[in-house]
Amino acid sequence: MANIGKKSVGIVQTKTARLVEPQQPLKLECGKKLAPIDVAYETYGHLNEAADNAILICHALSGNAHVAGYNSPDDKKPGWWDVMVGPGKGIDTNQYFVICSNFLGGCSGTTGPGSINPATGKPYGLDFPIITIADMVRVQKMLLDKIGIKKLLAVIGGSIGGMQVLQWAIEYPEFVKAALPIATTTHLGAQSIAFDAVGRNAILADANFDNGRYQDKKGPDKGLAIARMIGHITYLSEQGMRQKFGRELRNADQYSYDFSSEFAVETYLDYQGQSFVERFDANSYLYITKAADYFDLKKEYGSLQKAFANVKSRFLVVSFASDWLFTPEQSRAIVDALAANRKDVSYFNIESSYGHDAFLLESSALGTFFCCFLKATSGVVGEKLSCSCIARSMPALNQPEQAHWARVDYELIESLIEPNSTVLDVGCGDGQLLANLVRDKNVKGEGIELDHELVLDCICRRLPVIQQDVEQGLSFYEDKRFDYVILSQTVQTLKEPRKVFEELLRVGRKVIVSFPNFAHWQCRMQLFFRGIAPVTKLLPFGWEDSPNIHFLSLKDFDRFCRKLGINVEKKIPLAKTRFSPVKFAPNLLAEQAIYVTSKE
Repeated sequence: MANIGKKSVGIVQTKTARLVEPQQPLKLECGKKLAPIDVAYETYGHLNEAADNAILICHALSGNAHVAGYNSPDDKKPGWWDVMVGPGKGIDTNQYFVICSNFLGGCSGTTGPGSINPATGKPYGLDFPIITIADMVRVQKMLLDKIGIKKLLAVIGGSIGGMQVLQWAIEYPEFVKAALPIATTTHLGAQSIAFDAVGRNAILADANFDNGRYQDKKGPDKGLAIARMIGHITYLSEQGMRQKFGRELRNADQYSYDFSSEFAVETYLDYQGQSFVERFDANSYLYITKAADYFDLKKEYGSLQKAFANVKSRFLVVSFASDWLFTPEQSRAIVDALAANRKDVSYFNIESSYGHDAFLLESSALGTFFCCFLKATSGVVGEKLSCSCIARSMPALNQPEQAHWARVDYELIESLIEPNSTVLDVGCGDGQLLANLVRDKNVKGEGIELDHELVLDCICRRLPVIQQDVEQGLSFYEDKRFDYVILSQTVQTLKEPRKVFEELLRVGRKVIVSFPNFAHWQCRMQLFFRGIAPVTKLLPFGWEDSPNIHFLSLKDFDRFCRKLGINVEKKIPLAKTRFSPVKFAPNLLAEQAIYVTSKE
């Protein structure tokens, strides 16, 4: 009996729709035609009156339409992403109308190699035409047309599902408001293609494969199980496997000195292979992995920048640090191409030991990002929406004195920026300054931030933010991309401020920098009379937990600018009690300073 809780979508019926009739076959990318085409799908939640809350979920290789809930009261397990889809979850079915279909070539109700070939009256087997990711997406679009969906709030998918998300955003730019490709890539590398090839060869070499005609007899179970075992290894990480299995023996204390499965990791892979055989078709495995191998946006469009040139969706790209199948670098290639095209893109890399499987297992972190991003997509840029999934506040701003200084800093910086300009805020924190600029100056703003919760804050404000250590460079931005780059209260925390500052001056016409003055008289007094590292209201950190690694004064920064040939267009030394600049002995009396700099 299924354990159906309040946060479950409950019992769900898998429906089937005939999308292509025999008399009007669909022409596939390979040049062949296919008909009829039936698609299995499930829906959750309700379409609102405005019909603008529909979300399409694209599944990965071994998934299907059954993404959440139960198909019957006797089901032992819910849908494959039940942790993410349901009332109050990351993809909240109380708010959104969610659709998931088994893609073309699958084996769970949609037309695939196991379907009956009308020309022979027998299953297609290897007579089924080769399909591509683009073919899958076109059939999904036909399904949405069939059920009356005119526009999607979002398309979401991980792995091969993420490839479909990218294809959706490129193929139907007016149809998709937001795209969320998770743990995916624009093309498979040689290593991934090699793993797919070994898996396919294990199936093809099985004596029971019989050229794909095994439906009425024992099939290539061993080959399919081996393919799954190979694939599953790529879904895990070395760290995760070490933590979960190590060198543990499953059922004995000593080696058996034979070739049976005795290590815990061996028996685990045996189980994964056998359970996969019980629910999946070997021919579908061949066709789906081949479709993934063929997916290559750079080859199709000439470059990734050209591939994303016409997309109009907001993007949230998520990767996982331990994923070595679809690496964070591959996700960053997506982000870089979108950023180079000046598209609305946010990015975050989640720390996880689960490897590629993390997109199915990191439900808490991923669900939080989904919740915030989907809510903000329907909101106004800069407006921070209430969200109960995580507490969001900039820790440094909890103190009233810090809040006062942030307000002084932000208001003065805002006054220095021209309306309708382009702005990059490096170390943008919770996005408050960018939000102010969007609201008051109608700027087009983007943010760079490293902290997890602060990235979420920016996403809640519907601000494009990339999780990035600025010291790694900003190569994805062209020269003079922004009218202004802001570096607020950050320069003293950088390991290589010269390198960073030169990069900011490359991408921005003007760089506005603010920093605390370590030569302020209070700092001098503490060091002189007490002999300790200064702690003030503006610098509330002890030496042992301070993020500040450089201790600069106004004179130091002046010298720094002269050394690099930087033009100081404006210099505003600030005291505690007023917004107006300090005019007398600023290096002694100013607690912080704001500089406007440039370098043509």
